[in-house]
Amino acid sequence: MAIKVSACPRDCYSTCSFLVSVNNGRIGLIEPHPDNRATSEGVCLKGLSYFERVVNPGRLLYPLKKTGGKFARISWDESLSIIADRISEIHSKYGPESVLYYAATGTKGLLNKVGPAFWEMTGGFTSTYGDLCWPSGLEATRLTFGENKHNAPWDIENSRLIISWGKNIAETNVHQMKFIENSISNGGKFVVIDPRRTETSSKADIHISPAPGTDGALAMGIGNLLILKGYVDVDFINNNVKGFEEYRSAAAKYTPEKVSEITGVNVGAIRELAELIGTIKPMTITAGFGMQRYRNSGQTMRTLISLPVLTGNIGKIGAGWVYANLQSHIFDDEVDPLAIYPRSDNNRIRNSIPVTKLADGILDSEDPPIKMIWIERGNPVTQNPDTASVIKAFRSLEFRVVVDQFMTDTAREADIVLPAKTMFEQSDIINAYWHHYIQLKQKVIDPPGEVKPESEIYYLLARKMGISKSDMKGKIPAPSDNEVEIFLEDILKNFSGLSLSRLKEGPVLAPGSSDIAFEDLIFKTRSGKIEIYSDEANERWGVDKLPEYIPPLINEENEFSFILLSSNTKNRIHSQFGNMKLIEQFDDPSLIYINPSDALKKSIADGEKIEVFNKLGSISGITKFDHGLRSGCVLVKNGRWMHEGGSVNLLTSQIETDMGYGAAFYENRVDIRRAT
Repeated sequence: MAIKVSACPRDCYSTCSFLVSVNNGRIGLIEPHPDNRATSEGVCLKGLSYFERVVNPGRLLYPLKKTGGKFARISWDESLSIIADRISEIHSKYGPESVLYYAATGTKGLLNKVGPAFWEMTGGFTSTYGDLCWPSGLEATRLTFGENKHNAPWDIENSRLIISWGKNIAETNVHQMKFIENSISNGGKFVVIDPRRTETSSKADIHISPAPGTDGALAMGIGNLLILKGYVDVDFINNNVKGFEEYRSAAAKYTPEKVSEITGVNVGAIRELAELIGTIKPMTITAGFGMQRYRNSGQTMRTLISLPVLTGNIGKIGAGWVYANLQSHIFDDEVDPLAIYPRSDNNRIRNSIPVTKLADGILDSEDPPIKMIWIERGNPVTQNPDTASVIKAFRSLEFRVVVDQFMTDTAREADIVLPAKTMFEQSDIINAYWHHYIQLKQKVIDPPGEVKPESEIYYLLARKMGISKSDMKGKIPAPSDNEVEIFLEDILKNFSGLSLSRLKEGPVLAPGSSDIAFEDLIFKTRSGKIEIYSDEANERWGVDKLPEYIPPLINEENEFSFILLSSNTKNRIHSQFGNMKLIEQFDDPSLIYINPSDALKKSIADGEKIEVFNKLGSISGITKFDHGLRSGCVLVKNGRWMHEGGSVNLLTSQIETDMGYGAAFYENRVDIRRAT
């Protein structure tokens, strides 16, 4: 039996380090690698389900072609010939930019660079810009501090006050809870701000439940009280902060009474929270992605960031703003690749379709119009806003290719489906966005059936299209384990302390990274200071130079009675893992959560089958009474497939956030009724 080092490449905070036991070509144990201080506690349920993911009977093992609405197995040679011919035809008729290359974040790794390299070699392509997940928070943080980084995960146990704001840590950042519990055991206080009671809030000293989308008003009100009570760190502000006097004037409008009226949080709780923030140090705010899924999200995140700035809780042990730690993103061409304008890197790449408005972007494309789409590492039919329009857009195209491990809702819309590898079937280098380790996701078994890694698919397709081996050198590795390692080693050689041999031993902290972010008080903003007053915010995004509260669109009354929330769950990463038998034992995607008082008004019983609907569409499910959910809200867990009652994105509209080109998933109102 052999034991190999590996790591989880999913879009998850933890990016766990693994020790994988292999016996006769089969995976045995998956255990935590002790050298990763962030994830040494163990593997989550999703990680344990990797056993099943490899051998799941629903896994795609051969290329498939759709004919007459049905899929049939074909050979690799036939599938690649069809794709190569269609690319050539579409290029000839419309031009290379008529091909849309859509790549999401289902799997991380340096080999993901191969896709864009291939499409550029073919003559060009159209890409998307923005991101569905977190870009307004990234941009708000970058505008304020100059870059996205935070203290090491284990440092939070040094905090005396931890505020979890819009983040259900116990489900979505499970390893962070250990460090928070260590802080609590040592006398630290824990506050949770969330419009519903969660597993995380059950561990808190205080739970504050603002109305959805009003977090910015709460933060501005707290900032006002910190100033009025003299709790701000004057020396820190004078030396390191731009815009305090302007902020003081803006915050003065947010009296406790006004904030209470906006948020629904009582005045006493607002004053108590300000008192805690003002008097307990060190203090950390760890923020989730929920608040930045409204139209006002970038400005909301700026209001939250201001609180540790005002109190001097930056650059110190146990203190800071914990949102995204990109210190391990040393391989990226830009520090924050998501927080950019739509632009063309060269005259062969058209970055013209916002990922948030994927459907409209495809349907409205011109000069040339989009005629083909290639999709990998993503499931946009269920995960992008406005599912019905996404399906309509896909069906308007002449040709669709999907690379995936399973027959997802997106794969069902394809003309050709190609079987993708799992994490165990090809080596790659991955980074993270919570801790700052670089890791090797090491190959431990050979792929089953005729599965090929994506880099091999591109290599073979390139050869079909007449692209020479010399043209691919350094961009697309040849299909062998040795060539992949050469490709990765060639990237690593530019970074001190990194090599494949070293990474095969375990995770390595990224060169140049620090456990205490901004300890040197160097901020890569225009002014060289923390900017709570940002000219760039106004120039780039047209927002106020100061953080401000803007009412969310859901505050505008319409015929639909409820605010739609779509939280993540510990049992899935978006639409991944829900088809594993292990997960199905603990996950019921059919449940639709409502407050009993709201159900009473609609004469709906607990456990009754209902529909949630608006002008865009409807989904079905079973009611689950939740006393901890704010009245006026309906909650559906993210990641449902169409056969599970319908994707929640059948109900979401194509609305962008105020900065970062993110998706305002929470700006939707719905109603409920008994299912017919």
